[in-house]
Amino acid sequence: MMRVWVRVACLSFCLLGVAVPASAQVVHSVTMGAGIFWPRGFDQRVEGDTLVANKTQPAIIAPGFSGETSSLEFEISDFRAYPIYGEWNISFGHRIEVSVGLGYQNRSVDSRYRDIINTAAPPGTDPEIRQELRLRMIPISGTVKFLPLGQAGGFQPYVGAGISAVNFKYTETGDFVDPSTLEIFNDQFTADGFAFGALIFGGLRMPLGGDVYALQVEGRYLFGSGNTGGNDAGFLGDKIDLSGGSLNFGFLIRF
Repeated sequence: MMRVWVRVACLSFCLLGVAVPASAQVVHSVTMGAGIFWPRGFDQRVEGDTLVANKTQPAIIAPGFSGETSSLEFEISDFRAYPIYGEWNISFGHRIEVSVGLGYQNRSVDSRYRDIINTAAPPGTDPEIRQELRLRMIPISGTVKFLPLGQAGGFQPYVGAGISAVNFKYTETGDFVDPSTLEIFNDQFTADGFAFGALIFGGLRMPLGGDVYALQVEGRYLFGSGNTGGNDAGFLGDKIDLSGGSLNFGFLIRF
């Protein structure tokens, strides 16, 4: 599905070069805002996703250890984040607009081993074996918008698609259990890099007494996943799914 949307977005940019006449009036604007991001759900995540593996793969394989113990206890929905973003928009005529955007979101989630505790913990201390999972995303996006009613006066609905290069960093920090010896150790595992994906979105602009200022509300969905390095890097999965939907609120200024 992600590959399909990447192709759609690339095709949109190609068609834009054909559809927009050279003489079209060019108008610049900037949008700044914030929103809320919901990660893709447990059942829809990419195959090999580290978060799914953390919740489902047995963590303990030591001889004589009975039963299957899931690794970490947390919820995928805990990675809901509150991004901030900015976009530079260039309008060609009244209905076509291309944008370059930058966003930032960071979320940390507390987790623990579900079925095992530190039996050697001193009396009166917390015997839980705890970790912090953190996911930071900085998407750099290029998009094309189509405004069917144009940008003059009244409400201005729009739809669009684009591509995104997401700089991500995923870390697991805290105490872990060696799966063979049951030894508890403290460590940090890190995966970072760029992941390329696709965007689809739709929204509505509401002018504020003229053509210069406007409020904007937008629903957006990102498709993408990054590589973690898998077992060689200390992770149970070789992917980290970055996909999810967001509801964004912004303020636009034309000049």
